[in-house]
Amino acid sequence: MGTRLLCSAIALTAGLCITPAFAQSGSDESGSATKVLASSGSGFNVSSVEALIQRGDAAVASGNLVQAKKDYDNARTASKQLLAFYRDLSGSFRGLDARIPREMDTKGRAALALLAQSNLRLAALFRRQGQPEIAVPVLVEVVRLMTPAKPDGQKAYQSLLELGFVDTPYRGAGGGE
Repeated sequence: MGTRLLCSAIALTAGLCITPAFAQSGSDESGSATKVLASSGSGFNVSSVEALIQRGDAAVASGNLVQAKKDYDNARTASKQLLAFYRDLSGSFRGLDARIPREMDTKGRAALALLAQSNLRLAALFRRQGQPEIAVPVLVEVVRLMTPAKPDGQKAYQSLLELGFVDTPYRGAGGGE
């Protein structure tokens, strides 16, 4: 647990250098408190992860694969952190106030979906660069997180099949033998 907090503190500190929203003042022009971390695209939230993925997509489209990898890696790291924090908060409030765990669970599902998306894009980038062996653990993580029953899990498993890492096609829950 202490290691997680230390890693999170380091990551958040590093984010101060990257994200100008963290350095903003704690109140807006009217004097009321602002929710700096909730600002879309520049805070520490699901919207900022979406923005990182979109920046990575734009970098791929322009041929800047190095920048795309950085953006996808940052999106992946931020999603994992958000997911862990939402789970921790959800567990802390279980049995005390049902609204908070519900909210954290919803936000956690969104962070999980973004983690899967950033992993899929990162794996596709590795494949494009001729590094399929680096794509394998990322794809396996998507299957583990999303399960093969969900579209992202199926897409990841299909990629593993195309790479030759697995041999048996997945036919769905009722596919059988």
